[in-house]
Amino acid sequence: MKTKKLILFSIVLISLLSGSKLTAQDVHFSQMEYAPMTLNPALAGAFSTFQGVAMFRSQYGSFATPYTTMAASMDGKLTPASSLQKGIIGGGINFHNDRMGENNYNQTLVNISLAYHLMLNKNSKVGLGLSSGFGQASTNPAAGQWGVQYDGSAFNPVIASGESFYKQNFSYFDMGAGMLYSFKTNNKYINDKADKSINVGVSAFHINRPISSFYNSSIQRLPIRYSIFVNGSIALPQANGAILPGIYYQRQKTYNEIMIGFYYKQILKEESKSTSINKEVSFSLGLFTRYKDAMIVKLMAEWGAVSLGFSYDINISRLSIVSNFKGGTEVFVRYDLDKFARKKIRVK
Repeated sequence: MKTKKLILFSIVLISLLSGSKLTAQDVHFSQMEYAPMTLNPALAGAFSTFQGVAMFRSQYGSFATPYTTMAASMDGKLTPASSLQKGIIGGGINFHNDRMGENNYNQTLVNISLAYHLMLNKNSKVGLGLSSGFGQASTNPAAGQWGVQYDGSAFNPVIASGESFYKQNFSYFDMGAGMLYSFKTNNKYINDKADKSINVGVSAFHINRPISSFYNSSIQRLPIRYSIFVNGSIALPQANGAILPGIYYQRQKTYNEIMIGFYYKQILKEESKSTSINKEVSFSLGLFTRYKDAMIVKLMAEWGAVSLGFSYDINISRLSIVSNFKGGTEVFVRYDLDKFARKKIRVK
């Protein structure tokens, strides 16, 4: 079993890192809809006066040293309330850190985003966003276990890895850009709770192609990550709930990912109509699939301004033979200022 773990971990390592050269590559979230700054910089300030999100993900722990990701972001509107009818300037900051394997691979990225959202009419808007920041990656190759060190029966540290690292850490400057279109209908209340809504986003990260390699034999540049998403909501007034469908596509060099599914949201307790003293309480159940990789079960509970989310990946890829269908676990917590301060006003 240990031998299988070594071989499969090598496969995972190669798939996560580009080619035969150890380079940085982006991680994915199963709940990427709640990690806005990693999805599209144009989402900064698009839907909330202020929100903060913290997320943690762990995967591959069933057969190897877990690949863990921690992320935190804040974004909101920077425009004074008096000018919100014409356009909105949004801003955000994002931090994420990845750790993987016995070789102590570590990657950290911090960036800021600025966006401008132009109101087309009372129901729709378009937005443009830019992001920039700095990344840093490090590794300890001496602590790692490499495929060539497998002697036919077990890992043998006496066998040379054959890996020639020029350096054990590097830093880089990073840039990204995105576009967003949003439409919503709202026949009941003047707030951000829509009867129907749709959001379409297109973005590109690492557009400056920063150098990102531990090797000196050739220049390795971080591939551009392209992201497209379409999501929305359909209110079900008679059931006091809503359906929230979503499609998310990402491409980075030869890696393609498509995730599709929906949440069903059930409102358990409604918010006070005029005073907002009683906060809305709801529970959401989601079922998504990441094509040829995983079935994803998502749960989310909301109480006023606070949201708690959990997801679990059921692995259905070739790795399932050793993972026993066990995938990644992910949790997040979000605070949304709008839901804390919001008051509903009926339209006459």
